[in-house]
Formats: sequence, structure tokens, C-alpha cells
Amino acid sequence: MCGMQNPDSTLPAPDFLRKICAPQQLESALAALPRPLVFTNGVFDIVHRGHVTYLAQARALGAALLVGLNSDASARQLGKGPERPLNAAEDRAAVLAALGSVDLVVVFDEPDPLALLDRVRPDIYVKGGDYAIETLRETALVRSWGGTARAIALIPGRSTTALVRRIRGA
Repeated sequence: MCGMQNPDSTLPAPDFLRKICAPQQLESALAALPRPLVFTNGVFDIVHRGHVTYLAQARALGAALLVGLNSDASARQLGKGPERPLNAAEDRAAVLAALGSVDLVVVFDEPDPLALLDRVRPDIYVKGGDYAIETLRETALVRSWGGTARAIALIPGRSTTALVRRIRGA
């Protein structure tokens, strides 16, 4: 399928690294995934209980889950602060790929996932409940080919921003 460089060449690469897909390998990787395909995207900077619950619930909506991961440059454009993301895209991708609920991870550089969504054409698009799903351009795009869009409720108080504040003692 895909794959990421093994950080320790003296040991076999962990299997989950095969779930990290370079954009140029995306079409062949998608062909190997069962349908219905669920797509979500985000920064996933410090993965926490809210993230893993959300991803497991998203995966339960279909037969496979593809996560579009904002690159470092893309994440900086989202206004989360100049120090964010705290973890580099390569590290964030590895953590996501290690989750059983995630079938494939691809990093994108654009400020939004519209171009990636158009390439992937998932059956189901999912975002967290902090987004007004009906107002997202992604929703209109996915519905244009007959897909559906859904918001999943977040676990209150579970966010990377809240964790960063707590760590800083703010």
C-alpha cells in the first residue's frame, strides 16, 4: 500500500506506517479500501480521548476511514497560534496511523480539504460537532456526488487547546 520511512532501520518497520500515504500514491491506496469510505480531516496535534472517540465513531459509519491531515504549514494558517502545531505532521500522521480505527492517513498542504475531498470522493464526510456541517463547503461538495455529511458530537472539555492551556498553567 503506502508507507513511511522507518525511524530505526535495525528493527522491522511497524505495520501501521503502511497506513501513511503520500499524495501521489493515494489513488492506488484508495482502490484497496472497502466502501463505504468515511473521510475526516484535521490537525490532530496532541491526540487525546476526544480525538480517539471521534475517530472510532467516524469509522463506525463505514467500512474504512481516511484521515486527511493538515500539513504543518496548513495548520499554521488555521489561527491556532504561532507555536502550533506542537507536533510535526510526520509524527501526527504516525500516531493517527497507529490507531485501529484509522485505515489511511494522507497529509495535505491546502488550507482546506476541498481538493483532497474531490480526489477521494468519499461516501461519508465527517466533522466534529463544533462545526456547522450544513454551512461547510465540504458538505456541498460531497453531496454533489451523492455522498453524505455528518457532524459527531464532541466530548466536552476534551480539546488540544484546553490541554495546551492546562500545561501552561493558564
